[in-house]
Amino acid sequence: MKYTALLALGAIFAGSAFAQEKIVIKGSDTLGAKMVPQLKEAYVAAGNKVDFEIAAEGSSQAFSSLLAGTADIGMSSRDAKDKEKNAFTAKGQTLTEHVAGFDMIAVVTNKENGVRKLTVKQIEGIFTGDITDWGELGGKPGKISAYTRNTTSGTYKTFQKLAMSKRDYGSGTQKMAGNEQIATEVAGNINGIGYVGLAYAGKEGLRAVKVDGVSAKPRNKDKYPLARKLFYYTVGEPTGESKKFLDWAINDDEAKKIISGVGFIAVD
Repeated sequence: MKYTALLALGAIFAGSAFAQEKIVIKGSDTLGAKMVPQLKEAYVAAGNKVDFEIAAEGSSQAFSSLLAGTADIGMSSRDAKDKEKNAFTAKGQTLTEHVAGFDMIAVVTNKENGVRKLTVKQIEGIFTGDITDWGELGGKPGKISAYTRNTTSGTYKTFQKLAMSKRDYGSGTQKMAGNEQIATEVAGNINGIGYVGLAYAGKEGLRAVKVDGVSAKPRNKDKYPLARKLFYYTVGEPTGESKKFLDWAINDDEAKKIISGVGFIAVD
């Protein structure tokens, strides 16, 4: 009886000794749909004994999850708002920012659409509802179908700031859950237009238009009007497995190849 109990106790200790730690990462679809899952796969394949849970439902989720203590790392395609930072301060915590890479918000049209360049002012007109027909932009007449991200998306808010003078979206715009959904809708609608992270602009059937004469290509990141940073956030400085993973994901040469391969721009 005593021997059986000792065996059971030994099994418990052995199980806990070899149990993998888990890193919970929540937030941006822009980072979480492609880039971070690919980084995770490479990190685990390199021999790092850690589990991951990745949930990509929008940048706002990064801050609410970190505040609730249900995530170790937050992903965001925008910087934290003052009210979000203040919520952590009120709890005696500090929100720490880490640059994950750089992105360009590509404005995409259907490949069969004849309009291949737009000004920021024209883009503002399209997404606020001031411009409703392609004929107003020199294209073949047809009602514009404008697709946007939903309100929890960091890209939704960043685009509103960079391309729309912080004006409200037009009532006729159609909200989509993620980059892939926008890309699919525009690829299937000759009158469609939307915006996606650079990693999603290469989908078959799409064309990224020039914005103020500048193409959405990595070499133009300092000139492109709709360029932005991508972020990881932690509560305080990261420790343990979270720190180890972030150090690798931002600085390692293999990680940088993955980031570039996805279509984003790695931190130099």
